Amino acid sequence: MLTHFNEDGRAHMVDVTDKDSTHRTATAGGIVYLNAETFGLIAEGRVKKGDVLAVAQVAGIMAAKRTPDLIPMCHPIIITGVDISFTPDESLNTIEITATVRCKGETGVEMEAMTAVSAAALTIYDMCKAAQKDIKIGEIRLLHKDGGKSGEWKGD
Repeated sequence: MLTHFNEDGRAHMVDVTDKDSTHRTATAGGIVYLNAETFGLIAEGRVKKGDVLAVAQVAGIMAAKRTPDLIPMCHPIIITGVDISFTPDESLNTIEITATVRCKGETGVEMEAMTAVSAAALTIYDMCKAAQKDIKIGEIRLLHKDGGKSGEWKGD
């Protein structure tokens, strides 16, 4: 059932007035694929624009807070926490991004977590594009959610 359409088939924001306020958490992930040279520049702190992962972390946090400005049907949510981590893998020249977002409210924070991962990945691309044009971003997905009526869900 598509909940973002009314009886007339027009888009609308879902009414969450009658939902219980509960603690909600969502974790999303994604991967940035680099070549060995660019991976080395990031690992050694030699990217001319600065500390890539520090800037990407701030970008991800900012994006989580601005999700309703980017995704039309998302509710403005009072986020109580955002945590972003990076797992570099030198053998694959990848950086895995994980974002966990928390709130206490009537609707979940899945979109905020995935937006945080997306913005962090795009920031890595932006800061490294002078060194490598064919950086790839992939596997942005929900890993885990908890809270609300539907309870806990774990992805692959």
